[in-house]
Amino acid sequence: MIDSCIFVNYISKTMPKMNIPSKYDAKQVEDKWYDYWMKNNYFHSEVDEREPYTIVIPPPNVTGVLHMGHMLNNTIQDVLIRRARLLGKNACWVPGTDHASIATEAKVVAKLKEQGIDKNDLTREEFLAHAWEWKNEYGGIILDQLKKLGASCDWERTSFTMDPALSEAVIKVFVDLYNKGLIYRGYRMVNWDPEAKTTLSDEEVIHEERQGNLYYLSYKIEGSEDTLTVATTRPETIFGDTAICINPNDERFSHLKGKKAIVPLCGRVIPIIEDEYVDVEFGTGCLKVTPAHDENDKNLGDKHKLEVIDIFNEDASLNSFGLHYEGKDRFIVRKEIAKELKENGALLKVEQHTNKVGTSERTKAVIEPRLSDQWFLKMEDLVKPAIKAVLGEDTDINLYPKKFENTYRHWMENIRDWNISRQLWWGQQIPAYFYGDGKEDFVVAESIADALVLAKEKTNNQELRTDNLRQDEDALDTWFSSWLWPMSVFDGIRNPENEEIKYYYPTNDLVTGPDILFFWVARMIIAGYEYKDERPFENVYLTGLVRDKQRRKMSKSLGNSPDALKLIEEFGADGVRVGLLLSAPAGNDILFDEDLCKQGKGFSNKIWSAFYLTTLWETSEEITQPESSKLAIEWYKSKFQKVLAEIEDHYSKYRLSDALMSIYKLIYDDFCGAFLEIVKPAYQQPIDIKTYNEIIAIFEDNLKILHPFMPFITEEIWQTISERTTEEALVIAKYPETASINEDLIKSFEFASDVVSGIRTIRKDKNIAFKNAIELYVVNNENSTTALDVIVQKLTNTSVVNYVSDKVDNAASFRVKSNEYFVPISLDNIDVEAELKKLNAELKRAEGFLIGITKKLGNERFVNNAPEKVLALERKKEADTLAKIETIKASLASLE
Repeated sequence: MIDSCIFVNYISKTMPKMNIPSKYDAKQVEDKWYDYWMKNNYFHSEVDEREPYTIVIPPPNVTGVLHMGHMLNNTIQDVLIRRARLLGKNACWVPGTDHASIATEAKVVAKLKEQGIDKNDLTREEFLAHAWEWKNEYGGIILDQLKKLGASCDWERTSFTMDPALSEAVIKVFVDLYNKGLIYRGYRMVNWDPEAKTTLSDEEVIHEERQGNLYYLSYKIEGSEDTLTVATTRPETIFGDTAICINPNDERFSHLKGKKAIVPLCGRVIPIIEDEYVDVEFGTGCLKVTPAHDENDKNLGDKHKLEVIDIFNEDASLNSFGLHYEGKDRFIVRKEIAKELKENGALLKVEQHTNKVGTSERTKAVIEPRLSDQWFLKMEDLVKPAIKAVLGEDTDINLYPKKFENTYRHWMENIRDWNISRQLWWGQQIPAYFYGDGKEDFVVAESIADALVLAKEKTNNQELRTDNLRQDEDALDTWFSSWLWPMSVFDGIRNPENEEIKYYYPTNDLVTGPDILFFWVARMIIAGYEYKDERPFENVYLTGLVRDKQRRKMSKSLGNSPDALKLIEEFGADGVRVGLLLSAPAGNDILFDEDLCKQGKGFSNKIWSAFYLTTLWETSEEITQPESSKLAIEWYKSKFQKVLAEIEDHYSKYRLSDALMSIYKLIYDDFCGAFLEIVKPAYQQPIDIKTYNEIIAIFEDNLKILHPFMPFITEEIWQTISERTTEEALVIAKYPETASINEDLIKSFEFASDVVSGIRTIRKDKNIAFKNAIELYVVNNENSTTALDVIVQKLTNTSVVNYVSDKVDNAASFRVKSNEYFVPISLDNIDVEAELKKLNAELKRAEGFLIGITKKLGNERFVNNAPEKVLALERKKEADTLAKIETIKASLASLE
């Protein structure tokens, strides 16, 4: 690069070709170009004759704000969509949000509570009016934040999973699956979230190990002084006990057969039943059976026709069956009942016990098994095409990385019926209409008008009216709407033959996190084959979780999750995008480090400085192109093509971090560090027009491959290089085409670069200023080409390159492979004062090191006890240091 003092003179004595700032201002640039892209509708797609490239965004929760996971996921999608646009494809990236039933209803309930309003005092319609008001006020925040990142979504296509058209599609699918016999209503043990007051699917329950207690309780035997002992982790559930079960083959309890036990505290008399389900080796051998609050107990209860006693309210407080504990929370009761049982002599002992506890993925509340009437979707047959599509011999869908195929297989091959009903109001209301009080007195229809027709047919009662029908209060699981997302955003459910679904579907790539591989990805695949008989997407790119440098998951509670918008404010959107992608190898967790964003910002500044330098050059049509420039252009074009092939390979394997790093090295090292240094004109001299035009063409190609990763700075430079029409914007420019590669020239340049490095090292070591020309002598044992000598000379200020057969005296030397290079050293080309200072410092260090070695070798205990190898090593250090001191002294003598 040009020395700073010289640089100022350079500017003052030349007229800049363009009036541009010397420093890059991301804040001013980013808003300007995003507004320009939006104004000219570059992101919008319509059906045409081009090849489509389609991505649907994983719709973030309408409650959400931008976090690091969103930043990474949407940066990757934007890279893919911008590249497709440059490749000439009809790129369509559909944005949108998910209505997120549980999270949104909780937010609305909390807001109403702040206003002194209780949800229970509202009708469904009144509550939904509040919910829509909340959604309209806050629901678009995250999408607006994505624009700051540079996301080039087709915003005209923004969808919401509760938009009328999408809700209609959900209801249509429910009715269709019900009519196919795949949806049914059943009284089942479900996962109950007592905080959200709704059921959850098995996949929404997180099982985690927790330290608890095992309580040993004594039950009296009716009509005798005998007792039996059971062990339980949940003593509060004794109020729901309806039997004690023993194994019929367990001789320890043969005397209890046919007898009855008395439940402590409540005094209920319950039968002692026999079943081989009880493991004689586990616990006490006696099992308390609570059919309402444990799935295995429910199965035993059904088998033995036991009474079912539900002791909990919907918030997991105890109901009237809990006697004097009525209204108290289950965990409070657990502590209090243990104390009461101990006082009554029914609690024999307590042991610490680790067990797995189910918790709600959304609210983190401990799940309560609960019997309830719910709606279920049969999955056994639906899942088969989805298994074949990903895991079959001829796969239709590719997962990246492939390691997630095992996770997919495990989930899909162990799938259970999907509980699709939720006890919420925010969501699509289940289209089941009851005409009587019986559990089977209902019909399923897309509208109440259709339901009335069906109800009249089913009851043979033509007097029925719509006000005789009552719609099921429950809403559908949020995932039951988002599993249709790739189809419903193109109206493919309601109008399956419309031109958009036929053109844009199946989509190309899906970018999401592995945590929703089953919740969302697998279910979309299932829905795609059920309703379109084809895959919803070809490739699934699964990102890792964003963690901090200490490998901790980012969270508000740990305080390690940076504010995404503040990062953009500090480092620019391009800098943050680079920082995220440099830390994001495919499928592995991302160890995010703000220093990488700083590196990204530094890269922006480097590119801008390189561009700014080219604007300072005057051009001349009269100067002949130097041979060094001609060679440099030929070399860089080949190097560019080689890297272009590399990045295309990385793209094909979804290694976007590697693709970016290849581009980064090409521009930072090869373009800025070598190419511009070779082609730049001499101080205060113009550059030949042919070279200048080639530089600009090369720069433009660099911008094209970098644009998907750093859209803002690339568009700014592109538009500044030349006046462009709206049809010539970089965002829709043509991607560079592949061409032949001169591998020999690339190898020769690598060799020449090593020579340049060797000469620069000598200049540094010997304090030879760059302004002082040197001579170079070469013993050419490699028979290397001399064609690049002009490059070496330009980059090292070498006046002449001489090829010789023997070594050169009084010269510093180095080797590249078997070639030897010599730079004659004389007082004329050395900064004597600086060299003396450096040599004296080296002499002082060497003499100090020698003192330490001499002391060690003069220590008899060390010499007598040290192994011979250690002594030999120390003596070699002594000899080498003495030789070094002599060399330094000789060098000093030659300079004095």
